[in-house]
Amino acid sequence: MFDCRYFFVLLPCIAACSCSAPGGGAPSNDAASYDPVDGATAVSNTTDPLTVLIPDGEVGIGFDDLRYSAALHRVLVPGGRAGVVALVNPDSGGVETIGGFSTEATFGGGHDFGVTSVDEGRGFLFATDRTSGKLHVIDPRAKQIVSSAVLGAGADYVRYVAATDELWVTEPNADRIEIFSLSADSIPVLTSVATVAVRNGPESLVVDGKRGRAYTHRWDTSTVAIDVRTRGVVAEWPNGCRASRGIDLDVARGHLFAACSEGKVSVLDVDHGGAMVGSTVHGSGFDVIGYDPTNEHLYAAGSGCKCLSIFGVGGDTGVTLVSEKPAAPGTHCSVADDVGHAWFCDPRNGAIVRITDAM
Repeated sequence: MFDCRYFFVLLPCIAACSCSAPGGGAPSNDAASYDPVDGATAVSNTTDPLTVLIPDGEVGIGFDDLRYSAALHRVLVPGGRAGVVALVNPDSGGVETIGGFSTEATFGGGHDFGVTSVDEGRGFLFATDRTSGKLHVIDPRAKQIVSSAVLGAGADYVRYVAATDELWVTEPNADRIEIFSLSADSIPVLTSVATVAVRNGPESLVVDGKRGRAYTHRWDTSTVAIDVRTRGVVAEWPNGCRASRGIDLDVARGHLFAACSEGKVSVLDVDHGGAMVGSTVHGSGFDVIGYDPTNEHLYAAGSGCKCLSIFGVGGDTGVTLVSEKPAAPGTHCSVADDVGHAWFCDPRNGAIVRITDAM
């Protein structure tokens, strides 16, 4: 049952148009070059907040990573124990699903089961399944897994690195990032080619295509920068956290955002030695965060405060609290789309919730 203190409408899953498989030939390396899935903006739903139930989510889903694909015009939702990656239309709340991942009948309350992280590149989606220990390549139009590889250790985040055409997978139980190359085939073959040691980590991962860097946290007080070509750690900066968790980046300005479990948010300047631009404390239980470069707002959902904190991070004046919205008990993950919304996860009810953030 939904908690009426936090949710005002439940949108049944809207069946989307069927999607055809892509044509032959090698895929493009430019993710923005392929067309959005059918029906991307066919329906508008202005209800706010809007609660979107993930299929088979009624008993709960251990959400973790959330992403947004501008190319597909979809929020990408790894569905944990439900065994799906859900593609959510940010306009209507309609849901498409891709199956083939580990499933479990009951929800234990954590987010360590099944598919928990997703990213996109070359016209594909990439996802990690913590239960099977596999990394998967997904065709989002055929809505099926097309290629897989066995991971060397338990996975957390997966991110596509366009500069090297690789997938980087954080494996915190092994204190490392595992790197997979993708073959040039129309259905890419994954090959594990290297690892990067990150002691006391890695937690979270974001790729900086402009500077050829990847950034990840150690579990406590610092963030490291890694050269994506040499695969070496080139810098380490204090991030102000007692317990480092979420990460995101304003690529244009070179501002790196660090979210701390204790409710702190910091901004580091990657072009000036990781200098602290500013920080503030509001909320608690932060983990996966989302950034909207259009309105320069950072979103952090907190399990401790049961809130979605919206921070202004524009300019060089640091971090300011813009507003706070009520959120679901157990929430800890958030993301921004490119049409004026923030989203946060509701694990207990197997749903994600859309909040309109007017400029």
